[in-house]
Amino acid sequence: MAEQGLEVGRRRFLHPGPLRWLRATAWMVLLFIVFSLVYAGAQAVGNPLFKNGGHLLEVLEVTAICVAGLALYGVIVWLAEGRWPQELNLREAPAELAIGLVVGAAMLSAAVAGLYALGVYDISGPRPASAWGTIAMAVESGVMEELMMRAIVLRLLMRAFGIWPALVLQAALFGALHLANPNASPVAAAAIAIEAGLMLAGFYLLTGRIWMSIGVHAAWNFTQGWVWGASVSGIPVVESWLVSKPKPGAPEFLSGGAFGPEASLPAMVVGTLTAVVVLWWAWKKGNFKAKPDVAAE
Repeated sequence: MAEQGLEVGRRRFLHPGPLRWLRATAWMVLLFIVFSLVYAGAQAVGNPLFKNGGHLLEVLEVTAICVAGLALYGVIVWLAEGRWPQELNLREAPAELAIGLVVGAAMLSAAVAGLYALGVYDISGPRPASAWGTIAMAVESGVMEELMMRAIVLRLLMRAFGIWPALVLQAALFGALHLANPNASPVAAAAIAIEAGLMLAGFYLLTGRIWMSIGVHAAWNFTQGWVWGASVSGIPVVESWLVSKPKPGAPEFLSGGAFGPEASLPAMVVGTLTAVVVLWWAWKKGNFKAKPDVAAE
């Protein structure tokens, strides 16, 4: 009979014993720093985030850095935790990425449709525009942020403190990190934490892998930026197929203001409802607890 629960690490550095919570927390901080540097490398190729033009080579370079980052994570976890990470199981990757891409695009489009139906957004276009720069951004943010926030922060906080503190803390951190973006505000950060931090964590907990979360995250950003032409986490787009922006005088709590749809009421509703459903599904599946411990090696 297969073990129930989520694989969060239980061997070698994370073996049962004294101060496991401290070991898990220290390991989380170290890995977060290491992969922040990898992410910075990807951004150096794919940024500025929404530049004119862009090209296929840029996308390939960003993808290569992200793949190298995933491989590095796998090797580090294998050496330090005594396992090949289940969260990177390649067999399930194609299907889960595809599902995530569809879900992410549909969710963001539903939020923009809500903004338009409420009469607080203007949408114009289409117009000719290169998508390569936005694809590069979507790849780097989808892969690296999900690796860092879900496979590292959520997983190791769950190892240290259990599921509920882990869910709350990783969502709060995800929101707080967006305060460094242009046009950010405490309200926008709270919206990101709830609608995205919990929702993306839900997809990881549901599958035990990061592929679906990566797909949702990447498609959400790409659809928001290139398809609809709205600001992505406070950063205005340069090139997009359509152009979407708040109408003058529209209430910020409805439209999201200069931060973009992610700080809007429709996005909060779509993201939060999705989070509730997916988290409930993960709980029913038994993934709100860690797999049982094994003998220390």
